[in-house]
Amino acid sequence: MAEKLDLIPASEWGFFTPPEPMVIAGPCSAESEEQVLETARGLASFGIHMFRAGIWKPRTHPGCFEGVGKRGLKWLQKVQQECGMFVCTEVAGKDHVEACLQHGIDMLWIGARTTANPFLVQEIADALQGTDIPVLVKNPINPDLDLWIGALERLSRAGIRKMGVVHRGFSAMRSIPYRNNPGWRIAIELRSRYPELPFFADPSHMGGDRRYILELSQRAMDLGLDGLMIETHCHPECALSDARQQLTPEELRVMLGDRIVVREADSQEADYRKNIGQLRARIDVIDENLIALLKARMEISRMIGQYKKEHNIAILQLTRWDELIEDMIRKGCNEGMEERFLRAVFNDIHEESVRVQNEVLWDKSELTE
Repeated sequence: MAEKLDLIPASEWGFFTPPEPMVIAGPCSAESEEQVLETARGLASFGIHMFRAGIWKPRTHPGCFEGVGKRGLKWLQKVQQECGMFVCTEVAGKDHVEACLQHGIDMLWIGARTTANPFLVQEIADALQGTDIPVLVKNPINPDLDLWIGALERLSRAGIRKMGVVHRGFSAMRSIPYRNNPGWRIAIELRSRYPELPFFADPSHMGGDRRYILELSQRAMDLGLDGLMIETHCHPECALSDARQQLTPEELRVMLGDRIVVREADSQEADYRKNIGQLRARIDVIDENLIALLKARMEISRMIGQYKKEHNIAILQLTRWDELIEDMIRKGCNEGMEERFLRAVFNDIHEESVRVQNEVLWDKSELTE
């Protein structure tokens, strides 16, 4: 069972001011003092208060640009001094944490690859013990909710109370338009478990291309997330890392000012409350019916399992299932539903049906007689 997190709200961190959303922006990598300051000045000109830049860059292949290292922290100090901004960067171990604390960095984040490694998360948590610096935790590269929560729990046990998360999507195993699979379902699940946890989306890494940043940012706002972490570079075409997914400060200004719609969390308007209540009541009835139908389906699956057992037939009938799911997807798509959703739902139902039939085949009471 997940542990309760003792959190200080982001509104009390001193970094973010209305209007929403909370925005963190800056280049993927700090490449030079000039590049860092030019980007920061552009962002500060329209009210961005939190500047991000990667100092140490974990890369898949050796020989790629892996960041400027510790000397880049002095450039972030200049952003604080000359632009009046707060600054944050990624840490992946104890040495990174200690260097950031020595240079007065305002906020840290733990990257997706590090979140996936409990040893490194624990090392970071130990190094942060006794500090009150805010820490954001990106989701692990694989869609493992418990791993994400476990990283938060390790920080919480170290006494970190200024804590939030960044949803940047998950490694995609199949061809999709985006660099990473958005996996909103897992983000929604985490949000429902910890509604008080400051929640950012990272559309830059999710999309992998500046063309998708607006639509992914809007989706995050539609889901009620609190903020955005967006990679921004004064000259994206010259960037040493992730050039395709970075906006210019001016492009970000236009997107935030003219194109993003921020949704209200709720409304006390009488007409809204009445109608939303009626619609939710209808959904409750449908959900209750779904439960009854699923129960009936599993009872029939159990009967099928018993019949197969009596006739010594294997549980899995893949040819039939392949034909069935394609037929259901075709019918669902004809009704205007998405194939991705239909495939996920029916595969889960099939998996549970197989489990139920397997219980019949391996009846423990028979084995002990």
